[in-house]
Amino acid sequence: MFEEFLERRSKKIRQLFEKGKPLEKLYPVHEAMDAFLLTLGKTTKKAPYVRDAVDLKRVMSFVVIALIPCILMGFYNTGYQIQMAKGAAHSLMGCLWLGLVKVLPIIMVSYIAGGFWEVLFAVVRKHEINEGFLVTGILFALILPPTIPLWQVAVGISFGVVIGKEIFGGTGMNIMNPALTARAFIFFAYPAQISGDAVWIAVDGFTRATPLAVAAIAPKGASAIAALSQAGYTFQDAFLGFIPGSIGETSALACLIGLIFLLITRVASWRIVAGCVLGLTAMSSVFFMLNGDNSLALFSLPPYWHMALGGFAFGAVFMATDPVSACATQAGCWIYGILIGILTVLIRVVNPAYPEGVMLAILFMNIFAPLIDHFVVRQNIKRRLARAPRK
Repeated sequence: MFEEFLERRSKKIRQLFEKGKPLEKLYPVHEAMDAFLLTLGKTTKKAPYVRDAVDLKRVMSFVVIALIPCILMGFYNTGYQIQMAKGAAHSLMGCLWLGLVKVLPIIMVSYIAGGFWEVLFAVVRKHEINEGFLVTGILFALILPPTIPLWQVAVGISFGVVIGKEIFGGTGMNIMNPALTARAFIFFAYPAQISGDAVWIAVDGFTRATPLAVAAIAPKGASAIAALSQAGYTFQDAFLGFIPGSIGETSALACLIGLIFLLITRVASWRIVAGCVLGLTAMSSVFFMLNGDNSLALFSLPPYWHMALGGFAFGAVFMATDPVSACATQAGCWIYGILIGILTVLIRVVNPAYPEGVMLAILFMNIFAPLIDHFVVRQNIKRRLARAPRK
């Protein structure tokens, strides 16, 4: 009954946005609201026909659902870190409420500022407002520290939407992940607010470095695990997410739960995720074996610690698997994922000034994804031609 009511109201309101009507220029806004509340009002007019319940809105909704564990853990961990800084008791509801107060404005600013550019370009170009921004807006907020100024959130998401996507033609045309493009801009434009000890000034007089930063500044020849233990970090805390870091990236467990949902719904490519894990394991194992008295402390960090720290789990599950900027061929997905894992460790270990390498690794491979697919397709063609009977 309620859906029928919405459909009737939508038909009446649509008349105001049709061609020649007063709100004609705002038709993309009405269409976006209509598609969000109901179903897309367009059908295929000619063959070929594909009968499938999965459309773009359904896919984007699945990704948002998969992000719920990371969002909830982001709320809780932010509040937990604040409570710990104050020396107060850690109650579940208290941590959730403090985290909600701190994180929700970041999410709202990300959606409002980014949504403004989405609507503006849709109205000017006279095309649909795509559901893809539902994912981009929340992803960008989750890969930021909870203490970032709100104006930087607005600037960052504006850069990601306009420069990272719209100048290429909009959703489906971008060559790099818009959320990561926005974070890269913020990182290089305002590094003090997104890296180092300053990002976790939860209360006045309290600073705490992230685990990767602790391992990066440890003396040469020292054990990274010992440095982490001395700083109060355990592997259990790192895996569960009770550590300082970006809002949605701290919990590998939450990312794993989201991955299971994405794999069941077949939204994410398991080959890309598996490739990321294989590449990271192989490269970190090489550094682990090369560890010596004069080696950087990060050389001694074993693979399982690399997987739990930083944004690797979040990046491998939600960023690297972006269907637009990732590889599309099966072999290409393996190559793409493996190289992301390798580059992540290389950037972390070889460049101690930038211990978090997932963002740059994914962006770098986004650029090479079309080239990888091209060579894979060419190789497949060459192999089939070799098997073809000659006349």
